[in-house]
Amino acid sequence: MEFAPLQLAPALVVGVMYWLRARKITVPTWRVWCFYGGLLLMAATLSSPLAVMSEELFWAHMLEHLLIADLGALLIVLGLTGPVLAPLLRAVPFLRIFGHPVVALVLWTANFYVWHLPVLYQGAVSNDAVHALQHILFVSFGIGMWMALLGPLPKPAWFGNGWKIGYIVAIRLIQSVLANALLWSSGVLYPQYARGQAEWGITAANDQSAAGAIMMIEGSIVTILLFCWLFLKAARESEERQELAELASGLGVEMAPERIARAVSAGRGAALRERIEAAADPGLGSGV
Repeated sequence: MEFAPLQLAPALVVGVMYWLRARKITVPTWRVWCFYGGLLLMAATLSSPLAVMSEELFWAHMLEHLLIADLGALLIVLGLTGPVLAPLLRAVPFLRIFGHPVVALVLWTANFYVWHLPVLYQGAVSNDAVHALQHILFVSFGIGMWMALLGPLPKPAWFGNGWKIGYIVAIRLIQSVLANALLWSSGVLYPQYARGQAEWGITAANDQSAAGAIMMIEGSIVTILLFCWLFLKAARESEERQELAELASGLGVEMAPERIARAVSAGRGAALRERIEAAADPGLGSGV
C-alpha cells in the first residue's frame, strides 16, 4: 500500500466541494454515485499495490493512468450537471471552452503526448511532485475530453450523434498510435524502469508491449460501451422527437422540427413539452 498525499488531496477537496453543492440543489442519485465512484476509483488506485508497482513497471504505470485519467475522469463527468457546475463556471468562465469538442480534444491530445515524452515521463517516476502534477493534468484534461462528449456544458449545434461517433473514434485513434508504438517497439523508451523490470524478471520490450496491449484493450472496451450508449441515446431521442412533434400537432401548436431536435439533444425535451402544453391552454395564448 502507498499513501500519496500530493495526489489524494485534490480528490478530497473536490469531494467536499461536490457534497456542499449537492446539499443545496437536486442531483440525481445515479450521478452522485458516479461522481463519488470516480473519486473512489482514483483514491483506491493511487493507494493500492498498483501504485507501488507503477514505480517499478511501465505496464503498471499505464494501467494506473487509464484507471484514474480515463475511467475515473469518465465517472466524474457523468456525476456533473449544469447546476452543480454553475458556481465554478461563474468563478472561472473560461472552463466553458471544454464544451467545444475540438478544443477539448486538441488540449487532451497535446497533454497526453507531451507527458509520454521520455524526459517528462521518467521525471514523473523519479519525482513525487512531478508525478502528482502529471496525474492532476492527466485527470483534468481527461475530464475536459469527456466533458465535450458527455458533460452538461453547451456544445456546438453541429455536434450531433454522428460527430460524437467520430469524436470517440478520434480519441481511440490518438491513443492507438502510442499503444501500437509501445506494442511493437523493440527499443527501450523508458530506461527508468530497468531496475524494477530486472527485479520482476521482465524485459523492457515485454514491459512496453504489455503497456500497449493494456491501453488497446481498455480503449476497445470503453469504445464499445460508448457506441452502445450512443445507439440507445439516438433511439431514445428519435422517439422523444416524434412524441413532441405529435403532441404539438395534436394540440395545434406550431413547432419547428429543428427546435424540437435542439431541445431533445440538449436534454430539454421535458421543458419543451411543458411549453407546448402551456401554449395550447387558451388562457396562456396560442403560440410559443
